[in-house]
This record gives sequence, C-alpha cells and structure tokens, in this order.
Amino acid sequence: MFTAKKEAFEWIRTGQKSIELRRGKAKQGNNAVFQCGKHILIGIIVKKEEGSLRDVLREDNYKNTIPSANNLEEAINYIKKLYGTVEETFTAHSFELKE
Repeated sequence: MFTAKKEAFEWIRTGQKSIELRRGKAKQGNNAVFQCGKHILIGIIVKKEEGSLRDVLREDNYKNTIPSANNLEEAINYIKKLYGTVEETFTAHSFELKE
C-alpha cells in the first residue's frame, strides 16, 4: 500500500501520474493500492525499476512521476524535499489503475 498526499492522489486519480517513486529497494507483489485519508485507488504494477534517483527518474518519465514539474531538475528537487536526500536507492513503480 502506498500512502499518498492529496496532490499526488489527485494526479493518480486523474491519470496524470503513472509512476510511483519510493525510497528503498523494490518489494514483492504487483498490487498498487493508493490511500489518501479514506479514499483508495487500486491498480497493478506493470514494471519496477530500481537504482539511484537519476537512474529511475529521467527526462523520458519525470512528468509521469511528478506532473507539476517543468523539467527533470524540478522533479528531483520535489523528491529531495519529500525524502531529504537523493543519495539512496529508489524504486519507480509503473502502474495502471483498475477500472
């Protein structure tokens, strides 16, 4: 289960966000459950990429991760504000919501 802030939950709900980025190594399983308060969205993880932040957050996918970012550096700064660091292993979970 992914706990999501209201902004990120809305991006997911409206289809703007299709990659969930989390600090740490990939965990087992292919279910993606996003929760924001009492609201829940359910999806399937279709791909996982693990590595440094710059390995998994790139020019070709930053908009699907942080839709409000205007460029890759803005997306990286957004992640840095969330986690306080960008020097660890991250996992990018590409997902599709269930109908």
